[in-house]
Amino acid sequence: MTQAPEDRKLQELIEFWLISAPGEKTCQQTFEALSAPMQKQSLGLCFKFHIPDLKVGTLDVLVGLSDELAKLDVYVESVVKKIAQYTNDVLEKDKEKVKENLQVNGTSPAFYLTKFQWDMAKYPIKQSLKNVSDIIAKQATQLDTDLKAKGQAYNNLKGNLQNLERKQTGSLLTRSLADIVKKEDVVTDSEYLVTLLVAVPNASYKDWLSKYEKLSDMVVPQSSKMVFEDSEHGIFTVTLFRKVIDEYKQHCRENKFIVRDFIYNDGEVEASKTELARLTSEKDKQFGPLVRWLKLNFGEAFVAWVHVKALRIYVESVMRYGLPVNFQAMVLAPPRRIQKKLREFLRDHYSHLDNSGTQELSKKAEVIDIPGLSSADYYPYVFTKIQVDVVEQMKS
Repeated sequence: MTQAPEDRKLQELIEFWLISAPGEKTCQQTFEALSAPMQKQSLGLCFKFHIPDLKVGTLDVLVGLSDELAKLDVYVESVVKKIAQYTNDVLEKDKEKVKENLQVNGTSPAFYLTKFQWDMAKYPIKQSLKNVSDIIAKQATQLDTDLKAKGQAYNNLKGNLQNLERKQTGSLLTRSLADIVKKEDVVTDSEYLVTLLVAVPNASYKDWLSKYEKLSDMVVPQSSKMVFEDSEHGIFTVTLFRKVIDEYKQHCRENKFIVRDFIYNDGEVEASKTELARLTSEKDKQFGPLVRWLKLNFGEAFVAWVHVKALRIYVESVMRYGLPVNFQAMVLAPPRRIQKKLREFLRDHYSHLDNSGTQELSKKAEVIDIPGLSSADYYPYVFTKIQVDVVEQMKS
């Protein structure tokens, strides 16, 4: 799908406004009455937001549904954010790859929003508004459940792999010594003697060599040698009688020499390599399908979220402007620097609208404390907003 220059501008925007105003002689006139002066005053882009004829129901149903949709809006938004954040984590915050995968029907969330078309197959308009809302709620709950399951499985695998890698590459105070110490470095199969592995700070090598034979009785003379070192520590062997192990460890601690727990095992190195290869292979095997699932279902979740927004605009518009249904919904795309100016323009442009409904709804919001809504969100026109770059939004 080829995008026009104005569509490319949308990629720079994070926040969009969804509003509706009562129809004039025609809904087209309502749209033009707003879009023309907005364009003239460089107040951002304006698009029609197409909402089909939905089943209205009674006023009591609409009032109850308005509250439910406000809560559903917050919940579906949270699912969208979770999928986006996990995509960002799995792709290790690679901005270009994340952008490629956080798409909706093959295009950007912003482009989808401004060209929104109701999905008749997923959300049949012949059903009641409550049923359509329930379909979306069920879908969002399933996505949330599936994400938790897939995320936990992948995270466990990734965590096990990272732990194993740390054991092989981390500090000599914690990493595995199995691939460092060779059989000839230690005494094995002796009833009386044992070889300890001691981590000694680089600056304390001389101190260790002058003291290790004197830290307890029954230490084999000249039995210490360095088998490995990194930038902070060296691993030294020392052979002694088993009966003085506890005493020797205590004196090592007093001198800031760290005795590592270690028992030589011929098969441990090979087993570790085999397990590392297995976990790496399993992680690679799961990575592709997981990324494809995240890409597909970010789109599914975002589509569901925009349909919730459409339901909210529809219900609030009918409650605000009355029957028969006659209003025009629009998407406004204001750059952040002009949002205040656009808000003032909208206030003046729609000042003729009766705001008694606004006041009543404002009181209602304060009394029932709808999540995500406040009295500040109510204007003479119906208004809600949507932030499409959910990863950037979470950083801010």
